[in-house]
Amino acid sequence: MKTINKRHSGLLFAFLTLLLVIALVSLAGWIIIKPAPIILQGQAEATEVRVSGKVPGRIEQFLAKEGMTVKKGDTLVFISSPELDAKLVQANSAEDAASAQNQKASKGARAEQIAGAYEMWQKAEVGVRLAEKTFNRVQNMFNDGVLPAQKRDEAEANYQAAVATAKAAKSQYDMAINGAENEDKLAATALVNRAKGAVSEVESYLMETMLVSPIDGEVSDVFPKQGELVGSGAPIMNIVDLSDIWVVFNIREDLLSKIKVGTELEANVPALGNQTVRLQVNYIKAMASYATFKATKTNGGFDVKSFEVRAVPVSKVDGLRPGMSLMVDYEKLK
Repeated sequence: MKTINKRHSGLLFAFLTLLLVIALVSLAGWIIIKPAPIILQGQAEATEVRVSGKVPGRIEQFLAKEGMTVKKGDTLVFISSPELDAKLVQANSAEDAASAQNQKASKGARAEQIAGAYEMWQKAEVGVRLAEKTFNRVQNMFNDGVLPAQKRDEAEANYQAAVATAKAAKSQYDMAINGAENEDKLAATALVNRAKGAVSEVESYLMETMLVSPIDGEVSDVFPKQGELVGSGAPIMNIVDLSDIWVVFNIREDLLSKIKVGTELEANVPALGNQTVRLQVNYIKAMASYATFKATKTNGGFDVKSFEVRAVPVSKVDGLRPGMSLMVDYEKLK
């Protein structure tokens, strides 16, 4: 009897063991066969502005370093450009010369020149009076028949020449009083304006040797080192606007059925201790052809394109920075 019971117990144990093995195999098969959950992984990005100058020069001094928070208008770096300093000296000298020419044209002749022209005019007037008296005497004597016509004509010619000389002297005096012609004054004024424009141009370039921040943000990169030469337009600093941040997902088009513009996503941020963040989709666009999944079947298959999906945080997320990953469980999307 005991032998039969032992045999039954052994069979029962073997049967239970078999059932356990079958259950374990079934569970393992179910785990293996069960499709893995679809997790959409995105990356945080933010607006970035590169600071660069218009003029070449040598980095003289940095006032901001990587990781430093700056405000719009803060001075970031000084660039040394001796060539511009020399051009400014040249432009100022040209302006001074043009201003002197303009003053000379506006003021007219010097006092000594005006006085000399006046004396020459008065001398010519004296000659006119003398020639007139001489001509009147000769005319009377000619009328009395004392002098021939030749003498009378000579006296008249001398009188007319004296009058012409007096008129010429008066014109020279008037010109000295009035100064240069209007055209000369306008030309001198144009030269002054041109010189001032050259000075303003050089000064505007000199302002570009002191670069300021165009936005509020954080300095993420500083490219050259102090003392290095930089060319025109070369990037010097990179500033990130942490107030303008978004998340980018690259999603296959066969997964877009649950995602539309305006859809809200619930994402976890591993870098923030799996903090949950609410996002709202605001941009969807097809990516380039290199992001296309090619079909592996000749019958019934099709090329699956990838779409760039952008989403912005519904509310501000403290600590969220560009480059951080965000995970979205696709199965939880409605």
